[in-house]
Parts: sequence; structure tokens; C-alpha cells
Amino acid sequence: MPTLLRDQETLYFQNAAGSVFYHAAGYARLAWSAERVTPLETQTLYEHTLTLLRSAGAGKVLSEHAQRQPLPPSTQEWLSHDWVPRAVQQARFRYCAIIDGQNPLHRLSAQSIIADTSLGVLFKRFSSAEEAASWLLSLPA
Repeated sequence: MPTLLRDQETLYFQNAAGSVFYHAAGYARLAWSAERVTPLETQTLYEHTLTLLRSAGAGKVLSEHAQRQPLPPSTQEWLSHDWVPRAVQQARFRYCAIIDGQNPLHRLSAQSIIADTSLGVLFKRFSSAEEAASWLLSLPA
């Protein structure tokens, strides 16, 4: 992500799974690590993201999957059937820009979450952070 965009961010939370940043333009950015992590570490990162979305009144997420390991099926199910519905209800989560990783298994695990989620969240995939951020900025708050 260009320095200009990162200059407008504040680190909100970090663990072995990755980092959550708040961008001044009104979205959360998840920067995933390349580490293999436990489902609990992944869930903790998402729970802190939900807390940030609620407190900031933001309903947009930019998730950088370039390094993230594929999610196990149990975590995919938790995201689709627990976290996303709560994020929609509690934080008006509506838009998610995904920067795809190179690992085909990762893309499949991300696709299963997108396909399982029928709650009005618009997911869109991108190859660069610039495109993803531009799309989020073009959407209503």
C-alpha cells in the first residue's frame, strides 16, 4: 500500500495472525501475517476488528490476503455464520475489499466465505491495495 494511504492509518490491534488498522477515510484494514496461526488467534483478530468497526461507525473492511494462510473449514464456518452476521447487525458491515493472495487454496477458502454469506455484504476482489482502497472510498459511508 502506498505510503500516502498508510500515513492516514492508526494501528488498532496486532497478534500472530496479523494487524488491524483504522484508516482515516473510515475503514478497517486487516494486514494478515504469513504465519500459521490457531483458529483462536484468527477469531481474536476478527473480534478486535468488530470492536473497531462498532466504535468508529465504519462498515467497510480492506483485507490483505496476500500472505494469509488458508483458513480451516471450522474458521470459515465461524466467519460465515457467526462473525459476519454479527458485524452486519452490530457495526453495519456492508463492504469488504479483498486483496487476493497467490495461494489457490487461500482463494478457495475466501470464496467459500463469500459464497456462504447472504447478508447483503458486498465482497469484491482486487489485485492491489490501491484499487481496493479506491473502491472503498467510492462507496457511501
